Amino acid sequence: MNRLAHETSPYLLQHADNPVDWWPWSAEAFDEARRSNRPVLLSVGYSSCHWCHVMAHESFEDEATAAYLNEHFVSVKVDREERPDVDAVYMEAVQAATGQGGWPMTVFLTPDAEPFYFGTYFPPEPRHGMASFGQVLEGVATAWKDRRDEVAEVAGKITRDLAEREMSFGDSRVPGEEDLAGALLGLTRDYDAARGGFGGAPKFPPSMVIEFLLRHHARTGSEGALQMAVDTCERMARGGLYDQLGGGFARYSVDREWVVPHFEKMLYDNALLCRAYAHLWRATGSELARRVALETADFMVRELRTTEGGFASALDADSDDGSGRHVEGAYYVWTPAQLREALGEEDAALAAQYFGVTEEGTFEEGASVLQLPQQEGVFEAERIASVRERLLAARAGRPAPGRDDKVVAAWNGLAVAALAETGAYFGRPDLVEAAIGAADLLVRLHLDDRARLVRTSKDGRAGAHAGVLEDYADVAEGFLALTSVTGEGVWLEFAGFLLDHVLAQFTDAESGALYDTAADAERLIRRPQDPTDNATPSGWSAAAGALLSYSAQTGAEPHRTAAERALGVVKALGPRAPRFIGWGLAVAEALLDGPREVAVVGGTDDPDTTALRRAALLGTTPGTVVAVGEPGSDELPLLAGRPLVDGRPAAYVCRNFACDAPTTDPDRLRAALNGRNT
Repeated sequence: MNRLAHETSPYLLQHADNPVDWWPWSAEAFDEARRSNRPVLLSVGYSSCHWCHVMAHESFEDEATAAYLNEHFVSVKVDREERPDVDAVYMEAVQAATGQGGWPMTVFLTPDAEPFYFGTYFPPEPRHGMASFGQVLEGVATAWKDRRDEVAEVAGKITRDLAEREMSFGDSRVPGEEDLAGALLGLTRDYDAARGGFGGAPKFPPSMVIEFLLRHHARTGSEGALQMAVDTCERMARGGLYDQLGGGFARYSVDREWVVPHFEKMLYDNALLCRAYAHLWRATGSELARRVALETADFMVRELRTTEGGFASALDADSDDGSGRHVEGAYYVWTPAQLREALGEEDAALAAQYFGVTEEGTFEEGASVLQLPQQEGVFEAERIASVRERLLAARAGRPAPGRDDKVVAAWNGLAVAALAETGAYFGRPDLVEAAIGAADLLVRLHLDDRARLVRTSKDGRAGAHAGVLEDYADVAEGFLALTSVTGEGVWLEFAGFLLDHVLAQFTDAESGALYDTAADAERLIRRPQDPTDNATPSGWSAAAGALLSYSAQTGAEPHRTAAERALGVVKALGPRAPRFIGWGLAVAEALLDGPREVAVVGGTDDPDTTALRRAALLGTTPGTVVAVGEPGSDELPLLAGRPLVDGRPAAYVCRNFACDAPTTDPDRLRAALNGRNT
């Protein structure tokens, strides 16, 4: 009997009708493996994973394969986005054993959850030197039956090796000027000066590295750091990675030139990039950055917001191409003939030139991914706007990609921060309201009366799995951004609840190291712990940033101490692997700058208060926190003892226990928050 029908994960629900007798990850599944004396097949994937769908169709929907699985294995299906702890532990084992990883992840376990054989995608027939899935199953079943002692020995050794991989994260000192300069040098070596971005194909959007580069420029004046950020953002926004019609970014580019994306759209990428482009506009005034930030924010609200006010996890890469086939990118790509059908001959020729659509195509089967190639000549803005509008309307008639409606706490926290700041910068109160709506959902549905977070929800129903470190840290980050934007102390209070839980449940009291799971969470074969930033900020880096901001807002010394201790890992990894600790480096920049604390005191309806508040929010000094409120307000700690100046709204700027004289002049405030830290 397939047991996935009552799960909240869309990925698990996609497998609810498989002939495989799937179990969700549970103690009962491993009890059944012990009772029946069978090994466990652990299959890990996620809803918008292309090759997960391929393997499901080829193998898990196949009656013969399912019958063999049901006879010889207990099959467990896991959504990596719902259980990042399970994914992390076994992915570490896969990478240690094979030198690579990815999804779908296929791991064979003993009934005690110890891994003994690994892989990712397996084809239905032998292919390119790969064994077929059937051959793998037969080989594992035979080994389990005939060589049990050998299997147990291998599983025990792998488990012991994982347990002994306790990481050492440098020293307890915080990163300094030399460490961050060394990280910048390392990034310069990896930088693709011709195309923007870092490294070769596949090329991922380096949103957290961009945040570091912008903060480093703001603190030091480094023009090289700013130029890398500007050029990378422009190349991404002009390439196929960015949806030139509907806004929003795909997961990554399969090539170095940002032309052909892997078409899935993830909430976390778009939240992080929306914020990065908003910060780029704040630093440079770039019109392109402004447009992309707003279009990406609008994409999230339009296409990812759920009925309950949260944000869905992803849109699939694949969709129906109109013939019943599910094809990657079908929703987004265009042929010249399709342009002519939508626009007519004359405007189709214009669109082909403007968006780089060719007869040969830049993708598959003569289709092209829309781009904005650099070219000479001037295009009429109104005509281009009309073309874009008509193409978007035509695209809306195509079968849309599937949506993973699962609400992930951490990624919604990132979206709250991005939408709150973007709305504030560009005078879009609707975006701030969308951020508040998602934050309300997180409080209402994901947070219990002991300030413990649930990782996911769907359709207004909370999932069963506990939040991990990134959930607590990213949700706190979102609440802290709302604090600065709205001046409402309730968001600071909720952030405090979450961060107190981080200190109590996720932090090693002796070393200050952070774990990805709480001390009282389900015990796996290893307690996961990873400080590196990958597709999202690691829980470790995100916690350091939120703890630092919270301490700046409140003066809470334990939180600042915890942030400083956590940043020791940046000192260790920053100069050696800067691409993989971008958010940690950005937080370290904030620590070196203070960060600045700005209290704006004045009547909420007073235009002078509004002008000071805007100047404060647009300050580029790294990690600046802002408190806004009426004189005498006890809403936020930074407002305490801050009177008006000569009866006028005023701003107070403090850093490292020293404060500037208050000012009533937005220009002076702006200068104070855009100056270098000397």
